[in-house]
Amino acid sequence: MRAVIQKTFGGPEVLEVAEVDRPRPLAGEVLVRVHASAVNPVDIAVRSGAFPLLGEPPFGVGWDISGVVEEAGPGARFAVGDEVYGMPFFPRAATAYAEYVAVPSRQVARKPATLDHVQAAALPLAALTAWQGLVDAARIKEGDRVLIQRAAGGVGHLAVQIAKERGAHVIATASAPRHDFVRSLGADEVIDYRTTDFTEAVRDADVVFDSTAQGERSVTVLRPGGLLVSILEHGDAGLAATVAAAGRRFAGVSVEPDHASLEAIAALVDAGRIRPYVEETFPLAEAGKAHDLVASGHVQGKVVLTV
Repeated sequence: MRAVIQKTFGGPEVLEVAEVDRPRPLAGEVLVRVHASAVNPVDIAVRSGAFPLLGEPPFGVGWDISGVVEEAGPGARFAVGDEVYGMPFFPRAATAYAEYVAVPSRQVARKPATLDHVQAAALPLAALTAWQGLVDAARIKEGDRVLIQRAAGGVGHLAVQIAKERGAHVIATASAPRHDFVRSLGADEVIDYRTTDFTEAVRDADVVFDSTAQGERSVTVLRPGGLLVSILEHGDAGLAATVAAAGRRFAGVSVEPDHASLEAIAALVDAGRIRPYVEETFPLAEAGKAHDLVASGHVQGKVVLTV
């Protein structure tokens, strides 16, 4: 089968399409024929060596998949022909930029019926990150004031929708050209981070969902007892101590596979409450171009590889 691998750390040019052995599903696993795989910022960080999550190359990057079950191992939750989506193995290697991926069946869920595979592939890592931060960690509820940083991005645009679906008052940061998009997602207030300091514009937030590594600044906009959810500084003990000293709470979120949350997300998608936005698609052979676009930091929603 074809898969994108890298033999060394470096720029997008190190990504190459190679012929590799097709995996076989073990007990409890399914072999998924991948139709689409999303590109996330963590993929770029791992590829470059900035975040050596997978050790030394060679390896394949990528985690988000949407596809069809080709084979099912004994005891697997799905049957041949089922359409599934998920984020298998994270933070271990999944090699998701590939024609086939063998995954534990409890790390994927049925694909939302109202989405095609490209749209579905845009969901898992980003939507699970937002869900595990806002629903599992923050337990946001109706009337909560929630600040979502980088609201037009891959995680942010889904976080806005999840927060709004839970009844929150959503305050979002985004560049001015993205304001109409973010408002269309349900944001109640939008701040242009290029011209306005969010620490001066926001007060008494119940929750800050921070995907910008601005944890120490974000503490100042929280009400006493408010919660800072950080997805980049999740392991920062110093930040956690600073937050606690200020009389606020801290939750570091490192996304993990979770079929139950994927099922809940799919139900909201099929009910018309959440919708992923895909800015651009690339074929598998142009994974490097997809990485360049995501690395630019100016993507609205997600970038997806078609397999």
